[in-house]
Amino acid sequence: MSDPVAVVIADDHPLFRRGLRASLEGDEGIVVVGEAETGEQAVSLALELQPEVVVMDLQMPSTNGVDATREIVRESPHIGVLVVTMFEDDDSVFAAMRAGARGYLLKGADNEQIVRAVRTIAAGEAIFGAAVATRLIAYFAASPSAPTRAFPQLTARERDVLELIAQGCGNPEIARRLVLSPKTVRNHVSNIFSKLHVLDRAEAIIKARDAGLGRAIESERT
Repeated sequence: MSDPVAVVIADDHPLFRRGLRASLEGDEGIVVVGEAETGEQAVSLALELQPEVVVMDLQMPSTNGVDATREIVRESPHIGVLVVTMFEDDDSVFAAMRAGARGYLLKGADNEQIVRAVRTIAAGEAIFGAAVATRLIAYFAASPSAPTRAFPQLTARERDVLELIAQGCGNPEIARRLVLSPKTVRNHVSNIFSKLHVLDRAEAIIKARDAGLGRAIESERT
């Protein structure tokens, strides 16, 4: 009989980790060898315990799931990372894939799907949930000449706020320009950080400018 598949669970919600552990260990061929509640812990445990699979959330404290995945795969390429998250936007899916994730499921997948995904990744294959697979097919089926709008997961107002962040505006200036309350601006900024998987304003500015935002201020200066 083959050894059970060793798994590390990385998620900052204790109830989700507990439920996922119960689901995975309900299969006699899987054993959970560790749990992490931050991206930094996920990397540390993965490199120490060398599991076959790490089940990874994307939005976590200290180090996000994409960066944690990238570091794990760089240091231990044989470890398969299965992303299990609430985010299904193109940016999240492709960021995880570029980081080296072999699978991507949405939270809400049933126990059987998660167990099957863990076994599939442990066998060296890739697997994606139906909703994510549909997005991948649509993305690659699209005309290559069609322009891709940056950050489609953001609302129109969040894009306005991000544009001003990329121009170097602080929250008071954003509130003045968009005629919003300071609290509303703070909420928009928090949502933007979460959706873009960045930890602070500096990271958001870099990501936004890489996508072509913030050019208006540059034009004014030239």
